[in-house]
Amino acid sequence: MKLIVGLGNIGKEYSQTRHNVGFMVADKIAGKFCCTFGKEERHALTAEFRLDGEKILILKPTTYMNESGQAVGEYARFYGIAPEDIAVIHDDMDLELGQLRIRKKGSSGGHNGIKSIQSHLGTDAFPRFRIGIGHPQHDREIVIDHVLTKFSPKEKEIMEPAIESMAMAAETWLTEDIDSVMNKFNTKKTKKEEEKSPIDQTKHKDACD
Repeated sequence: MKLIVGLGNIGKEYSQTRHNVGFMVADKIAGKFCCTFGKEERHALTAEFRLDGEKILILKPTTYMNESGQAVGEYARFYGIAPEDIAVIHDDMDLELGQLRIRKKGSSGGHNGIKSIQSHLGTDAFPRFRIGIGHPQHDREIVIDHVLTKFSPKEKEIMEPAIESMAMAAETWLTEDIDSVMNKFNTKKTKKEEEKSPIDQTKHKDACD
């Protein structure tokens, strides 16, 4: 059994903001597998599907970001899910807008949601799927405003394919090892290379087809 966790803040006022890209990817994955998020249980909304007989849960914590670990910890304990089978998708200000970085484990990088999950799982050994949202300045107030703002139309042109690619990365992780996923999706390409060799979307058809 595997658990995919998208991080974000619950509430209409936070919908589509930079800090909620984890939720956006979670929604994209749920759509690919024709499943919907049901009622709140254990501090989270969940969607469920099966892939090759394996149960997959997609989780969106309903606590605020800095308490995300409460839901992750409860689901991990209830279902007996190992940390390496929990993929956490979240925003990252240290990456350029739309840039993807996937890691097996590591520090929180200052992300409060990751800090909370590390605390509740008692380890940092769980996969991270990070999407860059850019970093405006190092002034604390500006940073807070930045993560809670929505993407501009031009930024959406960058973020929409990035969210699609991250959903494909998470889908790949369900059937391949994390090293393979990192090799396929961590490569930083120039715009010319992106135009020459786009991700082969035919290999990731929607399960709804």
